[in-house]
This record gives sequence, C-alpha cells and structure tokens, in this order.
Amino acid sequence: MPKKRSGGGLSPTQQAAKFLGVSVLAGAVLAGIALPAVGALGLAAKGSVESFDELPANMKTPPLSQRTTILDADGGQIATVYSRDRTVVPLKDISPYLQKAIVAIEDSRFYQHGAVDLKGVLRALNKNAQTGGVSEGASTLTQQYVKNVFIEEAGDDPTKVAQATQQTIGRKIRELKYAIQVEEELGKKKILENYLNITFFGQQAYGVEAAAQRYFSKSAKDLSLEQAALLAGIVQSPSRYDPVNDEAEATKRRNTVLQRMAAVGDISRAQAADAMKAPLGLKVKKPKNGCITAVKGAGFFCDYVREVFLTDPVFGKTKERRAKIWNQGGLTIRTTMDPQSQNAAQRSIKDHVYKSDDVATAASIVQPGTGKILAMGQSRPYGFKKNETQINLSVDQSMGGGMGYQPGSTFKPIVAAAALEDGMPANKTYSSPYQMAYPSPVSVCDGKRWVNDPNNPAKLQNENSSEVGPYDMREATAKSVNTYYVQMISDIGICPVTTMAKKMGVVRADGDKMPQVPSIALGTQEMSPLTMANAYATFASRGMHCTPVAIESVSRRVGDKTTSLEVPKSTCSRAMSENTADTINTLLKGVVEDGTGKKAGLGSRPSAGKTGTTDERYAAWFVGYTPNMAGAVWVGDPAHKRKMVNITIGGRSYGKVFGGEVPGPIWGDMMSGALEGKPVEDFNTVHIPDSKPRDRGDGDGDGGRDDGGNGDNDGFIGGLVGGNNGGGGDEPTPSFSIPEGFIRGQSNGGGNGNGGRFG
Repeated sequence: MPKKRSGGGLSPTQQAAKFLGVSVLAGAVLAGIALPAVGALGLAAKGSVESFDELPANMKTPPLSQRTTILDADGGQIATVYSRDRTVVPLKDISPYLQKAIVAIEDSRFYQHGAVDLKGVLRALNKNAQTGGVSEGASTLTQQYVKNVFIEEAGDDPTKVAQATQQTIGRKIRELKYAIQVEEELGKKKILENYLNITFFGQQAYGVEAAAQRYFSKSAKDLSLEQAALLAGIVQSPSRYDPVNDEAEATKRRNTVLQRMAAVGDISRAQAADAMKAPLGLKVKKPKNGCITAVKGAGFFCDYVREVFLTDPVFGKTKERRAKIWNQGGLTIRTTMDPQSQNAAQRSIKDHVYKSDDVATAASIVQPGTGKILAMGQSRPYGFKKNETQINLSVDQSMGGGMGYQPGSTFKPIVAAAALEDGMPANKTYSSPYQMAYPSPVSVCDGKRWVNDPNNPAKLQNENSSEVGPYDMREATAKSVNTYYVQMISDIGICPVTTMAKKMGVVRADGDKMPQVPSIALGTQEMSPLTMANAYATFASRGMHCTPVAIESVSRRVGDKTTSLEVPKSTCSRAMSENTADTINTLLKGVVEDGTGKKAGLGSRPSAGKTGTTDERYAAWFVGYTPNMAGAVWVGDPAHKRKMVNITIGGRSYGKVFGGEVPGPIWGDMMSGALEGKPVEDFNTVHIPDSKPRDRGDGDGDGGRDDGGNGDNDGFIGGLVGGNNGGGGDEPTPSFSIPEGFIRGQSNGGGNGNGGRFG
C-alpha cells in the first residue's frame, strides 16, 4: 500500500497517480482503447482523480484456476478435470527464451519503466494520430497482468467477463491504480511469473506450462527458441495466431517475435534467421478434460467423486462455495478406487454384456468395515455417442444416477435380519404354500395396520408350482421362497423391516420414502447397485454398517502453497447384533453352495450372496460378499422397457434371465479378479438346528431341478410371472387376476408396492 511521507505530503506513488489522473487518464493513457475522441466522453480531469482515489487500496487476487487430478487408491491417475487447463510453475521452470520473447513482443521496456510506460503512451498517441485510428496500444505487461486478474476473477460468468474487458475509462483507471500497487508489492520478476501463468494461449491452455504441453508435448522449461517465440506470439490474439488451425499466420507471427528479440538484443540476427527457417514442429496433445477421459472404465466413478465434492458440506457450507473451489481446481484427489478391483469389474462386465445389447449391467464393490468404494463400472461407457450414457447406473438419482431398479429377492435377507433381531429363531417354519393371499392385517410404523382388500385380495405365488411348504428359514432362503418371506413380514410387521433397511443404508434410489406395504419383502422398491453392495457389506462386517465413501484425501494448491482439505468420513454404526449377522452369513452361504446362486460361487474361497429377479424380468441381480469385499451386479433395461425373455446378452441367447444365471457369473468373475492375491477369510457362522425333516428331492434351490440352471424362485410379487416348473416342466399359469391398483406405476415402469388399505 502507498505510504505518506513523514511530513504528511503525498508519496511519489500518490503524486504520480494524481499526475496521471489529470494529465494522462483524461486522455493520453486512453491510447489503445477503441473509443471516440476523449472530449466527447465528458470526463473531467478532476473526476478522473477522484475516481482513482476512491478505488480500494488493494486488488483482490483470486487463486488461479488450475487442473484437478483424480487418483486411484494406489496413486495412479484416473482423470484430470478443470474449468481452465493450467499448471502454475515458478519462473525458474520457464524457458529463458520464453521470458525474453514475451517481454520483447509485449513490453520491451518492461524492466525500464514503472507501472505505466509514458514513452510508450506518447509513442502510441503519435502513431494513432498518424493513422487516424487505434493501431498501437500502450498497456504494459503489468497492466495486462492486472486485466487478466479481473478476467480470472470473473470466472465463466459471461456478464462479469464482459465487465472485466469492457473498453471504458473506468476500467482503465482501475487497471492503472492496481498496476501501480502490483509494481510496488511484487517486483518485475514476480509480475512476469504471474503473467506467464495467468495468460491464455489458445486451445484451452492457460499459462505457459499448459501451452507448452498442448502444442509441443513438453514442459515450459524445455522450450527451444523458436517454440518460445511461437507461444509468445499467440498471446496477442490466440484465435488469429492459432498454429493448429492456421500454420501460415502463426509462422508469420513467430518470425515477427524473433525479429523483435533480435532488435532489442536478446538474440543475434543469425540466431533469429536460423530460427525463422525452422518448421513449427508441433506435437499437439488434445485437451483431456473431464471424466470422459478416465482410464480403467472409471468415468462414472470419477463423476461420482465430483458429485460428492459438489454436494458434501465438508467442502463448503454452500453449493456456490463448493462449486467455486471445484472450478478453481488445483486439487489432487486420492480416491478409494482399487485399480485391481476396478479392472476386474470392467473385464467381467465386458466379457458378459456388450455395450450394444438391449440391456445393460452395472456393478459396485464396497469394502466391509470401512465403506470404501473399491470399484464402480457398467457396460454402457461414459460418453455421448450411441450406446453410451452420462447416467451412472450404479448410484442414486441425487448423485447422477437413475431412478433405480427393483432388487427382487436380494431384499429378503434384510427381512430375515429384522426377524432375527426381533427374536425369531433361525429354524422358524412357515406353511409357505405355492399360492396365497397376502396375510392381513399387518402392523406398520405409525401404529396403524395394512389391511388386504377382502373383496379383491392381493395375492402372490412362488416361482415354481413344486414349491410347497412347510419350509424353514434356511431352505426358504436358499430357494428364495416368496410365500415364506411374506408370512415372515406379516408376523413381525413392516416397521422392523423398514427400520432395519434404514440402519443398513438401504433407501430408494429416487429419494422417496419407502412405503409401509408387505410387498417390500419381495424387493419392490427401486434401489441402486451401490446401495445394495453397501448393505450386504453390513452382513460381511458382522452387523456394522459403514456409510460409503469415495475420497481418501484432498490437497489444494493455491499459488506456491499446498494445503490439505478435510474430507468426508465414513460413519460406522451397529445395524444388528453379531449373532444376527452371523446367522445371515450362514443362510446366504447356503444360497451360493446349494441354492439359486451356485453359478456365482468362488470355488474354495468362502462367499455368500443372494439372487434376485424382478417383475416380468425387467431386471436381475446378484448381491454377494466375502468377509473382505461386498459386490452387487444388476442387469436390465435402464428404461424399463425390454423384458429379459428371448434375449441375447453378451452374444449368448437366453429364454429367460434369472439372477443366478447372468448377474451371478458376472459377480463371480468380478470378485475372483478383485480378490486375487488377497487373504482367504472365512465367515463366523452359527449352528442352525434342522426343522422337522421332509423329503424335498435334490434340494438344489431351483425348485427341485437338478440342472443347476435358471430359476432363482423370486420375482416381483412372488413370481406372478412364472418360471420353469421343478424338474424343467411347463411354466405355471396363474389362475387369478391381478387386482386393479395392485401395482402403483412409476415413470420408469417400476412397481411400488401391493394394494390394500390402512386401518
């Protein structure tokens, strides 16, 4: 800040400012501004001085926006994102040729004058008077730097950018005052460094480091004479002198810079002549910005990280503050993504589902006990072309996903956990008929009761007509018997189930509240794969639920300083007792070993999981886990239009798609790759006493079939759309009609629960 002299008079800077305000600002200094005659502006000298004095003493210098780098858990680069591609470097890391070139062509007296070059002003006035127009300006490098600061502060707001660049006396006055301040506070070397880092060089490159990488694929410190001259020449008009689009014009401009460098003695005439003969030698790197450039198929994970940053208050109290930090960039974000797991997920997806298929698949892997998201992928790549999408099929709508998908019978273990916590024994037996009306009444959370319509009762049935109870919990879970689980939820009530779901982080993908209806036992509420993977991680961690996290650490570089930012932490809490979790683990091991999930088995590595198939086969799932990883795989039509009947997926034809058949093998291959080399851990299991013995055929969990094949015996409202009969017989035909209003439709075609009334 300018200081007064001891006698109370004005400092030299202030005297200069007054002088400039009267004799220059009112006229001479306007050289270079395309305005009519100064007199026509009606700006009095006195007004200029007062305007100058009223400006704030200190210029606000915003942090320069830079690129942000997103890394995986091992430090490998996933993607770079930026509003402006810039990497700030110190002057020592900028080629001396470039330093001299920019001074020679933009402000050759930079080291001789102060903030304003009066000789330059007079020269410009004289030349402009001779030509009758504005053929030469008089802005110094310092003034240009200040103007660029104004532009940087404006960001991407077109109105603010226009204000920062408007050709007015007011802006010029402000620019001059701050130029004087900058000269006093920074000195010539720092001003040059700042200028070279803030200036736009075209082709989305801001600052010399980004420009050197863009045009020559090298660092700014390694630029040759002719390369430095080319970049220095671009600054005056990045579009006109763009070497990528107009090589001839760029060459002429480069040679002008070389001639000027020779004229001021920076290089010899011979050096200039030799450099002028050299080709441009471009080695252009295309701009790589955004999650579309992510490696390892991690575009959607990258996008999820961005959504976390923009929505989590830990990065700023308001969305505007968070967006500003994100756009300024300069961040290094280390994420939780495990490259081995991510590669395994994408490899398995690519092997089983083609991006051009009528249906898609999405998969997520979560680490139990920490909530770390290890992998996230899908068959339709991140992009804007055919068979590509920007919708993250793995996550909730609020985080860039869709409306979600009914998880079918993968929701049943949550019902079982609620029942066990409520005191139900693990060998509880229900009659489990093939077909039945929903039991009524059923208690709900608000003290009311759900009541089935006595005149037109809602009904359900099992997948296969051979599935007739009684069944105990172990066998009903292995075979995914719908009537068993509806009898269970009718026994304990709906409130314990929705409460348990909440404790496990299970919410609807669209953010709506989960309704209090008994059909939720059959997975009628739309969920995302990440939600289901994270929920099953609760079983794997013996009942401890940890909220999902994607970010390990964030550092932020502003100028020469790098600081660490606080990041969201996983919050872990007990959702159920260890004994309940161990019982679920025991039940779900049976699904993989002897039930509907046999095709998802991991060989000698212990695993557990559950299949799911929804109404009319619009979606199929496998959600499973080991003690150290939990993963969910969904397959279906995101638009909820294509039923998975008589369909080709991944080059294979299927008459009907089941959770154990398509998602199961995807999950098995994905988890095998992700777990390769990892410790083999076993579950804590419990002894579940057998219920009364009963002859059930081979008991392989597929309705008495021995082919290990398709049926996983679940489905929306208990398999109203049937599957194969036990033993490969004909599909059963329901002998009843669905009551009107039984399914409340959604915009994506998903059902939202069964009919009935509350009383």
